[in-house]
Amino acid sequence: MSALSNSNWDRRTVLRAAMGLAATGGLAACGSNTGRSSGGSGKSLVQMFHAYGEAGTEQAIKRYAKAYKDANVTTQWITSADFESKLFSSLLTKNAPDVFEFHPQIQMIKSGQVADLTDIVEPVKDDFNPADIKSHTVDGKIYGVRMIDDPQFFFYRKSMLEKAKVDVPTTLDELMEAADKLTTGKVKGLYLGNDLHNVINPMIWSAGADTLNEKNEIAYHTDGVVEGIKKMRKLFTSGNLLLGAPTESWDPSSLNQGLCAIQFCGMWAMPQIQDALGDDWGIFPFPKTVDSGKQSVYNGGWSMFVNAKSKNVEAAKEYVKWLWIDQKKYQEDWATSYGFHIPPRTSLAKTATKLKSGNAAEGVRLFNEFGHFDNIGWTQAMITALEDVFANSVRKSMDPEKALDKADVAVNRELKKLFG
Repeated sequence: MSALSNSNWDRRTVLRAAMGLAATGGLAACGSNTGRSSGGSGKSLVQMFHAYGEAGTEQAIKRYAKAYKDANVTTQWITSADFESKLFSSLLTKNAPDVFEFHPQIQMIKSGQVADLTDIVEPVKDDFNPADIKSHTVDGKIYGVRMIDDPQFFFYRKSMLEKAKVDVPTTLDELMEAADKLTTGKVKGLYLGNDLHNVINPMIWSAGADTLNEKNEIAYHTDGVVEGIKKMRKLFTSGNLLLGAPTESWDPSSLNQGLCAIQFCGMWAMPQIQDALGDDWGIFPFPKTVDSGKQSVYNGGWSMFVNAKSKNVEAAKEYVKWLWIDQKKYQEDWATSYGFHIPPRTSLAKTATKLKSGNAAEGVRLFNEFGHFDNIGWTQAMITALEDVFANSVRKSMDPEKALDKADVAVNRELKKLFG
């Protein structure tokens, strides 16, 4: 699901922000109203969410919480663009939430910030997408319950491609050619987001590489990735990219309003796009960066964690179990009623009727065939190192090999801290 549409919020930064950001956020960021009123059964819990952009989301989360009878659950709905810094600054205070949404981060586990949820997840583990379980598991213990899976694709205007006699691209070279042919007076061929960060990992995967290998060693520094960076630089300087768009790429407005013919965005936007464009749109995965690569789909998403430093750890775990494991009707509602997302529970994914036809069904197919999930060991410092590669080699003209060498130093420093 997207954030507020008026913020210049990079979803990838938010997807896996570091514990280190806690130090940069103001400790009063969440205000003095902690929502810790007593009531209900006498137990009080606070849950923290980022503000989803889709209408009805805040009301839904509060509706679910109100239905829970074993504690009085209040919701902090953080409308600011810097949700992660507010979350982590709050976690340093006595007003920290008991339950919060975020993404699998090994630092949170190593610092003792999140509780082990193996006991509540284990009995239903086989009903979760195995990749979601793997991305939340460290040393055999499961930290966090996945709420939604958010695959991301290229969305395109069928009529614009037909008019320009452009086929759906399957390689990065074809995408570059398509962007050129589709760029006209008022329309840019392609929108990748204002800072291009969203496509870094897909470009790496589509080059046949990865961020880290199974041994937690650098896997992104390959000839294919170097070639991909050079192609991205060519694209950036071509004049065929939409740059400085009024909304970030997680918001489909640029495509819907005809500012571009192709846009990188997420499955959550499908209902909005359908409303705006009818059937004049389709999707395709990130194309092969090089001939030896493979198309890829980045799977984002959100998970629910229990604050291990809360005074109410057991009560918080009971609530998480109730809502995100026992209450399948709420889980399906959350995944399909406010934008489209894939339920991480395989039983729900199979029965979700809204995902069974048209582009939604195609999105599920691409997710299953080409999907890549977050690596719990890939930290914000590592993400920033590769964002710097893009800043230096794509937006500027630094030699990609030199930029990657520089990133290697930062990533290896982080790997040594985490894994020795």
